[in-house]
Amino acid sequence: MKFLPISLVSLLVTGCSAFAPTPSFHSTQPGLNAVPRKDSYDITLLPGDGIGPEITEATKKVISSLCKRCGFEINMNEALIGGAAIDEKNDPFPDDSLEQCLNSDSVLLACIGGYKWDKNPRELRPETGLLKMRKEMGLFANLRPAKVLPQLIDASTLKREVVEGVDVMVVRELTGDVYFGTPKGIDVVDGQRVGYNNMIYSESEIERIARVAGDVASKRGGQLCSVDKANVLDVSQLWRDVVTDITTKEFPDIELSHMYVDNAAMQLIRYPKQFDTIVCGNIFGDILSDEASMLVGSLGMLPSASIGESGPGVFEPCHGSAPDIAGENKANPLAMILSAAMMLRYDLERPTEAQLLEDAVEAALDKGLRTADIKIDGDNCELVGCVEMGEAVADLVTSLDLKTPIEV
Repeated sequence: MKFLPISLVSLLVTGCSAFAPTPSFHSTQPGLNAVPRKDSYDITLLPGDGIGPEITEATKKVISSLCKRCGFEINMNEALIGGAAIDEKNDPFPDDSLEQCLNSDSVLLACIGGYKWDKNPRELRPETGLLKMRKEMGLFANLRPAKVLPQLIDASTLKREVVEGVDVMVVRELTGDVYFGTPKGIDVVDGQRVGYNNMIYSESEIERIARVAGDVASKRGGQLCSVDKANVLDVSQLWRDVVTDITTKEFPDIELSHMYVDNAAMQLIRYPKQFDTIVCGNIFGDILSDEASMLVGSLGMLPSASIGESGPGVFEPCHGSAPDIAGENKANPLAMILSAAMMLRYDLERPTEAQLLEDAVEAALDKGLRTADIKIDGDNCELVGCVEMGEAVADLVTSLDLKTPIEV
């Protein structure tokens, strides 16, 4: 029996996929770019900066253990991005890195950035490389789950009654808005510097992200909240009009609501359980998805996926490069390991192996292993480092019982 191809959106809709059943196949969603199931895959690893190389090494060990047990190969080839690429090639995302990514079956990214490059000119900042990657690879939709896990409920800085049961999906448009709009720059006007960026969206850009969000919401609780600032921004009024039109016509069973971004930021902390699926533009999504992620207690637990209409996806943890702890064996590799699991499931058509990887992460938490970011003072859990957590998950991948047989 062959596995059915699986929609990226269909599998992400329940939040953190490691702790949720797989939803059913949905064949019409953009982002169905999984390569045919095969015995050997080529993926590009982008270790990046800060803790990136550490969590990459931990994830490589886990992937190697998985491949050895399950009888297939993943050829992991590294490429440069971010500050590391600036240091070596004076380019935050060199063309050869882009070419390698485009020619891979999938891309697994760690994190980029750091204090070292903060004062560089815009074109030589790590973040510019990330934006180039998203634009050149056509990664227009970013999906970020924020699901509070039972093992980590007390790791949140919010009260238990506020976060218990929270399961939010933020769908963020990724290649438009103020980050990419032109004209932009810093000019001198009347003797003083004036900086400007153009917040701009075309109707087609809004339509395609609205369709992704509608599909996500239809497989979750059927509720979609579109976030904008339509009371003061014309571009947000267009956003609201187009999202309303697409949802009404193509997803009539979805309960659509609208919320201004400032209120949404407040409501995510006040009463996060009111939200199911949130859709927003690039800059609002950047901010709100990080806020939503922290409901679970640590960004170190949360994977994400960036998808386009063709080509490989990019899978990466939600957290940053944490340069202050780089090289100290303090990083949490679980978000990147879970990102690898999503890559297996969505781009490589290996759902059973992905589930095994996710089960191993859950088993490590059940054993009471905790990195510093998810360790609570006074609990009985064991504090471990990045290396030790990665080794534990790799060992569990080898020893855990399979819930479903591996297809050969």
